[in-house]
Amino acid sequence: MVSRMFRFETAVDKARRDLLRTRLRETNTKASPLLRALRGTGDEREAPLHVWALDGAGDLAGGLVGHTWATWLHVTYLWVAEHHRGAGLGSRLLAKAEHLAREERSCRTARLETWDFQAPDFYTKQGYEVVCVIPDYPPGITEYTLTKRLLR
Repeated sequence: MVSRMFRFETAVDKARRDLLRTRLRETNTKASPLLRALRGTGDEREAPLHVWALDGAGDLAGGLVGHTWATWLHVTYLWVAEHHRGAGLGSRLLAKAEHLAREERSCRTARLETWDFQAPDFYTKQGYEVVCVIPDYPPGITEYTLTKRLLR
């Protein structure tokens, strides 16, 4: 039996992070025929997808920030200014992002995460289904992951 000694470091190191990501990507590509087939295609890299709603004065009334990757839309942030809430702006932002992802980027599915005090009911009304519930993340809050098929 070979005994090995290791030194552990905890400093933030961007060069090592990038090296680790590269090595993990290589390992995953080697292990998965589906990821191997994805390499070198237009779906290989994440592409940002942003939708902004500006009011008559040009101020930010709401917005959606996400990205597309491998036929998926991932919604990272969706926010509507308080005085514009309840008028359907959030639904319109989400619908616009889904449309762009489906029609211009050939996405078939969308995903997002939200907390219990944010908008899980809003998303289920938009056709999203809860696929994961993580209680106490962070402590005292429940996180939901939801997905939706983007039908043509």
